[in-house]
Amino acid sequence: MIIEVRIKNMDDLLKLLSEQKHDEEIGRHRSPFLYRGMSNESYKLETSLKRNCKNKYKELEKPVLRNFTKYAAIDDPLLNESVWRQLIIGQHHGLPTRLLDWTYSPLVAMHFAMGGQLSDMDRYDAVIWKIDITELNQKLPEQYQEELEEEKAYLFTVEMLNKLVKSIDDYDEDMKDRSMVLLEPPSIDQRIINQYSYFSVVPGDICSLEEFLDTQTENTVKYIVDKAIKWRIRDMLDQMNISERIVYPGLDGLTKWLARHYYVRDND
Repeated sequence: MIIEVRIKNMDDLLKLLSEQKHDEEIGRHRSPFLYRGMSNESYKLETSLKRNCKNKYKELEKPVLRNFTKYAAIDDPLLNESVWRQLIIGQHHGLPTRLLDWTYSPLVAMHFAMGGQLSDMDRYDAVIWKIDITELNQKLPEQYQEELEEEKAYLFTVEMLNKLVKSIDDYDEDMKDRSMVLLEPPSIDQRIINQYSYFSVVPGDICSLEEFLDTQTENTVKYIVDKAIKWRIRDMLDQMNISERIVYPGLDGLTKWLARHYYVRDND
């Protein structure tokens, strides 16, 4: 089931930042969670492929990937070798795909939760989703769990996934509507590194990710952040150096940061 938690003040928020569990085997604190922040609590956990192609997402996915690979091969010849690389590179550059972005950093998730239109900051509650890596891995088919165990890994890489499955059709047959892979992208640029990015590879048969998490998991949490403290959180993140300049390295991030830094709220 999905556990719903309301964040109404800064003390509630700080609990979210200190959820690392103590691992007795290594004597360190490690988090088993991934996070996703969205600026409006009503937004769904929906892939860009489904948003873009709606009820035709299954039949249009292959043409989208085929044409992307055909035209993008000049920039990345390795695209022809792996559908998983096609998905990652495509997603990174705005292609509608079945991947959904997550981050290992709750601070980065907070940044995205405090994003969107600045004029909407006071209008809508934000949301931060938390999923448990270990719990989701335990729902994978046996051969996938064995690959993780053999590699001593918590998340899949492109190379690991390629060893098990070559096509999205075979992946969907393996996963059905009961499990999904969590994928670590290669560090192809600084943005992926700075955002501490990961992806969930959503199977075609999972029509609603919220329903899947509600029926198939016990540790998923939906944190609803009260709109009354969103600007307070935004200012805290800036002081912690979590801003557009870091999340989007380069001039695009700089201009986004400056636009927000000098934004004048209506009540000012």
